[in-house]
Amino acid sequence: MNKNLKSGFTLIELLVVISIIGILAALSLASFSTAQKEAKDTERKSDLSQYQNSLEMFANKNGGLYYSLTASSRASATLCTGLLITGCPEDPKYSSDNTVYYKYESDGINGTTSATKYVLWAKLENSSNYWIVCSNGKSGTQTNAPNPAAGVCPLP
Repeated sequence: MNKNLKSGFTLIELLVVISIIGILAALSLASFSTAQKEAKDTERKSDLSQYQNSLEMFANKNGGLYYSLTASSRASATLCTGLLITGCPEDPKYSSDNTVYYKYESDGINGTTSATKYVLWAKLENSSNYWIVCSNGKSGTQTNAPNPAAGVCPLP
């Protein structure tokens, strides 16, 4: 027998193992990224549900009328201040392009009249859809950005 034989891995074997580990790491990171986006979308849906509950409590205290945004608060989208919510839920991915904020529209006129209906919505991150919650109890997704005039629910 040859006693000078050294045991160990060749360079090719090491490169193959490193390549396989790299491929597995890339696959796991891609699926982890998708899971993170799904988790953020679930958080958005939960936050809109909290807003819906707050709006219903507001209506119970105010004769069945919902909060109406003023022109200035509509521009800054401050629904929390009007509803007096502490620990206001915010979108988990703040974006400066105004596509990932929580939005609210009602049929109240510039804060002078109370609203009888509303629409809440947010852009989902894992798809190009929007999650919509309406005062009539409907909720679901829509591919186009909602433009609910006077709080009319865009869902069929």
